Amino acid sequence: MKPLVISAALLFSLSTLSGVANAAKLEDVAPYPKADKGFSRQVIHLPTQKNEDDYKVQIIAGKTLQVDCNKQRLGGKLEEKTLKGWGYPMYRLNKVSGPATTLMACPEGKTHAEFVPVVGDGFMLRYNSKLPIVLYVPKDIEVRYRIWSASKQIKQAVAE
Repeated sequence: MKPLVISAALLFSLSTLSGVANAAKLEDVAPYPKADKGFSRQVIHLPTQKNEDDYKVQIIAGKTLQVDCNKQRLGGKLEEKTLKGWGYPMYRLNKVSGPATTLMACPEGKTHAEFVPVVGDGFMLRYNSKLPIVLYVPKDIEVRYRIWSASKQIKQAVAE
C-alpha cells in the first residue's frame, strides 16, 4: 500500500511543477525583480518538447532603424544572472553599442525601416520549458527569438 501512496504523491508533485512551469504570470513562478529605470522586462514561455536537449533558443534583440543598402549590426553581450534564493537564470543586456555598418556606396536617399539585431556573446540559450526566459533589456530594444533543433541524423567523424 505504501508504494501506491508514494506514487500518488510523486504524481501530484510533478503535475504541480508542470503547472508552475507553464504559468501565465511570471509572478506565479518566482519573484523576479521589476525592471530597473530605463529597462524593460521581457519574458518568453516555451512549449514543452519531447527531448529538450535537442533544442536551443536564439535570443534576437534589436531595434528597427532607418537603414540604407549597408548591413547594420548593433553590439552587446547578454549576461546570465541568477535569481537570488531560487537559482533560476535570468538575463541582462546592459549596454547596446552601434550601429556598426558596412561601407558600401549606396544610392542617395534610399533608406527603409529594418530590424537591426544586436550581435555578441550569450544569445544562444539552453531550451528549458520548465522555466520562463526572463530578460532585462534597455527600453528601446525589442526581443525576438528563434527555436533551433538538432538534426535526427548523427554522422561519424573520420580519423585522419
